[in-house]
Amino acid sequence: MATVRNVAKERLEAGELALGMGVRMSRTVDIAKAMKTCGYDWLFIDMEHSSLDLDTAAQIAVASQSAGITPIVRVPGFEHHHASRVLDGGAQGIVAPHVDDPETAARIVRQCRFPPLGRRSVVGGLAQLDFETVPVGETTEAINASTLVIVMIETPQAVEDVDAIAAVEGVDGLLVGTNDLCLEMGIPGRVGDPAVMEAQARVIDACRRHGRFPGLGGVYEPVLMERYIEMGMRLILCGNDLSMLMAGATNRAKQLRSLAAG
Repeated sequence: MATVRNVAKERLEAGELALGMGVRMSRTVDIAKAMKTCGYDWLFIDMEHSSLDLDTAAQIAVASQSAGITPIVRVPGFEHHHASRVLDGGAQGIVAPHVDDPETAARIVRQCRFPPLGRRSVVGGLAQLDFETVPVGETTEAINASTLVIVMIETPQAVEDVDAIAAVEGVDGLLVGTNDLCLEMGIPGRVGDPAVMEAQARVIDACRRHGRFPGLGGVYEPVLMERYIEMGMRLILCGNDLSMLMAGATNRAKQLRSLAAG
């Protein structure tokens, strides 16, 4: 029987943290090995908030799996080809933004899962199976089992409907887009506000009830990240390549300027 390894999913199923790094500005496949060496479990290949095209995203995805780090793509919308083409190209997971209700969550599942869970169209020669010829039944079963389907909770409406969203069969996890949630709540940037913490807790509780993985995005202050992890967050988006580069480069420049000033 064909099997496909998904490192991030293995960590989540073991109750461990799965640490992700956002890919917003990188355009070459070496980002996969670099982030694996840095200690991350998955790449958040962002096609919603970057100029990344499909071809580049697929190349990074194929390289990621070979490097032992899970490629997950945030798609820009709800059209079936947004998800199916990156999955056919090598992604091992999809993040769908702005999922406000169970109907939208079910739509995403249909696009990402082969029958009987969904209606994704089957294709031969998949990178996830190293392009080996595998019987169709084994292919679809192995890919369904190893693909992470993540929906983003980013509005008060989504929080209100979170239990119904989490109950949708075929959804693996709920990732809170904390910055968008704050903006929608009228408290922009206040990612540690008690109302936001309450919303995060509702997402975590819904995930526990339905056996889903709770995810955290948009929170990068270590103290707050620790608090949310203690509450139960497990799929953790730790930042992105641009923010990490800016932080490291800024710190180095400040250090060297301070030498000259002294």
